[in-house]
Amino acid sequence: MCGIVAYVGSRRAYPILIKGLQRLEYRGYDSAGIALITDDNNSIVTYKQAGKVSDLLEFIGDNDTNGSIGIGHTRWATHGPPNQINSHPHSSSDGSFSLIHNGIIENYSSLKKVLEEKGYIFKSDTDSEVLMYLIECVYKTQLKESKDICGDLFYDSIRIALNEVVGAYAIVVIDKNNSEEFYAARKGSPLVIGIGNNEFFVASDASPIIEYTDKVIYLKDEEVARLNKNQEVEIKTIDNKKKSADIQKLEQSIESIEKGGYDHFMLKEIFEQPKSIIDTLRGRINPKTNDIVLGGVKDYESKISTADRLIIIACGTSWHAGLIGEYLIEDLARINVEVEYASEFRYKNPIVTNKDIVIAISQSGETADTLAALEIAKENGALTLGICNVVGSSITRTTSGGTYTHAGPEIGVASTKAFTTQVTVLLLFALRFSQLRKTVDRENYDFLINELNAVPERINQVLNLNDSIEKIALKFKDASNFLYLGRGVNFPIALEGALKLKEISYIHAEGYPAAEMKHGPIALIDEEMPIVVIATRKDNYEKVVSNIQEVKARGGRLIAIVTEGDTEVKSIADHCIEIPKCFREITPLLSIIPLQLLSYHIALMRGCNVDQPRNLAKSVTVE
Repeated sequence: MCGIVAYVGSRRAYPILIKGLQRLEYRGYDSAGIALITDDNNSIVTYKQAGKVSDLLEFIGDNDTNGSIGIGHTRWATHGPPNQINSHPHSSSDGSFSLIHNGIIENYSSLKKVLEEKGYIFKSDTDSEVLMYLIECVYKTQLKESKDICGDLFYDSIRIALNEVVGAYAIVVIDKNNSEEFYAARKGSPLVIGIGNNEFFVASDASPIIEYTDKVIYLKDEEVARLNKNQEVEIKTIDNKKKSADIQKLEQSIESIEKGGYDHFMLKEIFEQPKSIIDTLRGRINPKTNDIVLGGVKDYESKISTADRLIIIACGTSWHAGLIGEYLIEDLARINVEVEYASEFRYKNPIVTNKDIVIAISQSGETADTLAALEIAKENGALTLGICNVVGSSITRTTSGGTYTHAGPEIGVASTKAFTTQVTVLLLFALRFSQLRKTVDRENYDFLINELNAVPERINQVLNLNDSIEKIALKFKDASNFLYLGRGVNFPIALEGALKLKEISYIHAEGYPAAEMKHGPIALIDEEMPIVVIATRKDNYEKVVSNIQEVKARGGRLIAIVTEGDTEVKSIADHCIEIPKCFREITPLLSIIPLQLLSYHIALMRGCNVDQPRNLAKSVTVE
């Protein structure tokens, strides 16, 4: 949730930290802060401020920011309100150490009580300050018991303290008496180390690092790294076992995390969807035979071909993608599919066996509830597969196999291209599974492959409607409620369209199966209620038209997503947005695009921050 950045080397740390925080602000933007070890007197200077990074910059002004080592943090509040006191970094009681933390310390209350009994006085409401004081307490205890002050004392104090912690963390800690190194550790929250020339960078993801180096280490759970600018990386587990550093090449570019001429990241990412789907498909469909090759799944195809049940676990937008996957896999591969909210699955004592296949979907690969649900699936012997966007993320390391979406960095908090690439992968799964189980004849299979290959160009056609969708948005920007309706494979699109509007415009919106409208929601319909209906030709069209008639009979204001050339719905609806003709299985990839654009324009007209909607963060790494 929160964003972490740190630097040690020969450069001035401050500009690196600020630029890094600006790139990480999508992970949290309630407050921000930095701490630097000054060059002149080896003390830690800390600047913190409620609000965005821009507020922090204004607060710092012309104050002293010298120093070549420092840490920075942008916060999504969990414990305590987003004010200056609760902002990170948090200092030790004597000011010797400073810490930034992402995650939740679940046993912070009991730890706090013990520390208070030892005389520690807390300034903030955060669990992070508890962790800082715990490390300080362990260090002072170690110092008293140690005959010699050795270089490993603080390193070991961090490691020992983390053994007492229950929960998730990504931390970086600096010591005012050592301006050449800092320490980083993680469990359940991502942390990447960038390796430069006698310098190190640490961040929650690669975006603050790309500009400086392409050599990175993805720290693993329960590992603690010492990063000294004059030495090689040293990594130990919290159980004091030495680990070798797995250095990888970073495959991202600086252009991928910048706006590229667009006003907002969200708009850029909506318009990137043709390219991201091309990248998702690249190398996975044999152009000569149309056969699908999924390298991360290939070793498990024999089990898939005989599976009785798939369980898809996910949260938020990824859950909506999973619902579409249920329709696709059941229809094409004839495998029973269940889709579960990961947050519910992990606590419901689920029935999972070694005959099941569990597929976890997550953009970041770090979603806390999804990871916890995966562990339950593994404990019960299920084969686990992952669908995610971030190379080296926790889900990719936890699952037996899986597939990357290759959407590229998604900075906008409201997911767009991550969703369509997840659906693309699920369609690849459904088609490949249908090959293995021989449930789709070759002619129809080839037709679907051709349709899938045509999706990027068809999305471009829909994107060309942006100006007309903006005009529709103008008519509905002041609405208080929206209702979204869809049937079959487009019912999850109704859910996703409603979620996009809620997330970025703060308008209450609900998605329903169109036929369920008569079972309650129809009571809401009046002349003030906008209703968005996905009414494409290929999915129970006649029945959806009947639902539209019911809406109009009660005065509802109707926006319809229709197939190109439609005349029947056009004669009824107030506004129609046409998508190109395609197979039923392809329609979700096209019908979602107008709903993303509609939400974007409505939010913009309401003065909302579309890239950083209130109370949200991109990667939900805590419960």
